[in-house]
Order: sequence, then structure tokens, then C-alpha cells
Amino acid sequence: MNSVLVASNRGPVSFTVSEDGELTMKRGGGGLVSGLSGVAKEHGVVWVCAALSDGDRIAVRRAPGGRLDHAGYATGALRMLDIPPATFHRAYNAVANSTLWFVNHLLYDTPNAPSFGTRFAREWESYRDYNGAFALALAEEAGPHARVMVQDYHLTLTPAMLRAERPDLRVAHFSHTPWAPPEYFSLLPDEVAREVLEGILGADHAGFLTDRWARAFMDCCESVLGARVDRRLRTVVHEGRATRIGVHSLGVDGHALWERACEPDVESHMAALRQQVGDRRLIVRIDRTELSKNIVRGLMAYGEFLAAHPEWHGRVVHLAFAYPSRHDLPEYREYTASVQRWAKEIEDEYATEDWDPLILNVNDDYPRSLAAYRMADVLLVNPIRDGMNLVAKEGPILSPRCALVLSREAGAAAELGPHALLVNPYDVTGTAAALHRALVMPEDERRRRGERLREAATALPPDRWLAAQLDALG
Repeated sequence: MNSVLVASNRGPVSFTVSEDGELTMKRGGGGLVSGLSGVAKEHGVVWVCAALSDGDRIAVRRAPGGRLDHAGYATGALRMLDIPPATFHRAYNAVANSTLWFVNHLLYDTPNAPSFGTRFAREWESYRDYNGAFALALAEEAGPHARVMVQDYHLTLTPAMLRAERPDLRVAHFSHTPWAPPEYFSLLPDEVAREVLEGILGADHAGFLTDRWARAFMDCCESVLGARVDRRLRTVVHEGRATRIGVHSLGVDGHALWERACEPDVESHMAALRQQVGDRRLIVRIDRTELSKNIVRGLMAYGEFLAAHPEWHGRVVHLAFAYPSRHDLPEYREYTASVQRWAKEIEDEYATEDWDPLILNVNDDYPRSLAAYRMADVLLVNPIRDGMNLVAKEGPILSPRCALVLSREAGAAAELGPHALLVNPYDVTGTAAALHRALVMPEDERRRRGERLREAATALPPDRWLAAQLDALG
């Protein structure tokens, strides 16, 4: 039986189906998948995830017991759950992405939202059912006394549910997002706030990306549950059980990233981009079109930079890769439209016959992203709030002379801040000034900062990050 398991909403692979019913498998998206895919396969970890697409559901139904590796796919040990689409939609879109994500990223327009009524009560039931499906699958797949690592805000209830099914297991939960302070977390209905906290406290070990998010979680446990919290020892005791709180900053496998970035498809994209931009300096951003990523203010800052520094006209290009995210949600569709409107404003104001100041691309293309990293003179990472942000860590690895403009509200600022140009993500003018400072930074300073950024970014690569949490489970 299996001794180490990982559970997450999104898995390491996804499937598309053609009109003739043929399935095509590709690498899954998202920072969690990037961080864990290789190490999970290498260490024989069983991965449990949800089917997200029609192609995923077809693949699951063709696989015995949902085990894709048993159906001949080169996925590593992988069980995919075919959760009823309506249940999945309510759990994923209405609760995980429209409620828990919004709370922990402080995204609500509070005069207008949230409003928790009977509709939300039905949605919360689906979130419970979704978490229960994971708990049952993990209970079935796990061997005696196995260690189980449950990932992120989609699965906050799973640890307590799994403990009820299999008290012999050692369970960890890891939050890849920020955690809201008590006064904001308490926007949730009281019973929901308690259930989320008690769900995570069903784990033996609760992990966070930075000390800041760990402290906020402990504050919520104390404020909402009346739990006994020891901040020095990082423990929370609630209803007779102790949960250890850990801080594990996820880094990048620099060697593997470099190997992938030197593949022919990346080289081809570099050649195409260089032909497109010439020898101009490059400001690069690579993000999902996600509300917390703050793309619109980044474009505003680039516009202010161009207005304040006409000497850079014709000499710099902003490569803005803003890949689709959560288009099932109206807020995200409108945000994507806003990104495109601001990009057009910059184009209309500054473009000339021989200079395109901004290249916006909204089609996901991983090799092209790697090419952009390698070519970057400046990397702009300005989220409103971010659990970590692996883009901030990947960029300096692939571009040794890249200057990093980084939001102080990204979790990565705790490690990279001393060597980056930190900005207030709401301060458009300050971000514009940082872009200019990054472009004129002397070469020796640029390389010195870059070296320190690479050291910090690779300090805890995914294999060591995983090992540290397994060690914490004893």
C-alpha cells in the first residue's frame, strides 16, 4: 500500500479531447503543479486530484478506479476524481475561488460583497461534498500509517474528514495562499469560519509559505475558535488536539528549470521575440489574469513611466503575458477586458510605425514564457497580495542580469526583498519610478543583486520543501 500521498484540486496533467474522441495529455498548469510534478513522480508519491475538463473526465472513466497510471499513462501514480460537474462547479467557483480566495487575498469590494444567503448555504454543502470525495479517495489509497499532504484552500475540510475515516494516518495541510487577519477572515459566516479552521486543524501539521501567513492563521484560531496558541513553539491546541504550524518557503529547482529553458522550442521562441523587439530593453511580466496579480496597475505604471521618460521611447518594450484564469467568473472576464483596454490605451498613445511599446499576449504558452524570462532586463511582479509567487523566483534564475521589481505584498518579498526593488502595489507612480530605476541600474549592481536573488530562489527547491514537511510529520 502507498505510504506518501498528495492531494490537490489540480493535478500534474490535463487532457483535451478531439472531435473524433482522441485524448491528448499535457502538463497541468499553476504554480503548485510546477513545484511538485517532478518530485512527486521521482519519489513515487500517489497524487489525488480532481478531473477539471471534459477530457479529464473521459480519461478517468477509461481508467480502472480512476488510476490513470493503471490505464497506461506516464503520469506517475495518479488518481483523478470524477466529481459531479454541478458539485465541482459550486465547490470550485462559488466557494474556493469566489469566497475563500477572495477572503485570503483581501479582494472584496465590501460595500457590495460578500452576501451570504441561502444560495451560499447550498454552495457550501457542495464544498463539503467535494472535500469528502477527496477524504474517501485518500482513505482508500493510503496504506497503514501513511503520510498525506493535503494542498491549499480548495481542501480545507479534508484533513478533519480524513482523520475521521483513518485516524492512523499522519496528515499535513499546506496553504499556498496568504491567510487573512482575523478581522477580515471574519467576513465569513461564523459557522463557515469555524469549519475552515477546524478542518485544517484536523491535520497534525499545518504549513504556510511565510511566517506572516502562519501568524495570521494562528491569530484566527485564537480569535474565532478560542484555541490555545503558542506562537513561540508554533502550536495550536483545540478540543484536546495539538496541530503544529510550520513555515516552508517553496523555491525553484534551478537546474531543472535551466534545462527546460534551453530546449529547442524555447530557443525558437527567443528568436521570434528578438525579431519582434529588436535590440530594445525588455520589461517582462508573466501572470495569470487573476485579480490579485494587479496587472492593470502594472500597465498604468508602464504608461506613467513612458509619460515621464520620453528618452526611453523606441528603446524599451513591455512583454506582458497575461494568461487566462477563471473565466467562469464574471469578475475575471471583466478584469481581462480591463487589461486589454489599458494595453490598447498605451498602444494608441505611444506606438509608432517602427516601435510597438507593449506586446500583450493572453494565450498560455509555457515555452514562450521561458523565452521571455531569459530575455528580460526587468521583471515586474506587483501583486496586491500573493502567498509566494514563483515567477519572482524563476525569472532571476533564467536571466542573470534581470532586475526584479517586486511587490512588498508578495510572500516572496520576505526572501527576495533585500535584493529586489520593492514597491507598494497600489502606488502606480512609485512602481513607474522603480521601472526606471531598474532599467538604469548599473551592470555590476544588476549582476550582484541577481546572484543574491538566485541564491534565495533556489534555497528550498521542491524536493527539499516536500522532505521538510514529511519530516515534520515524523
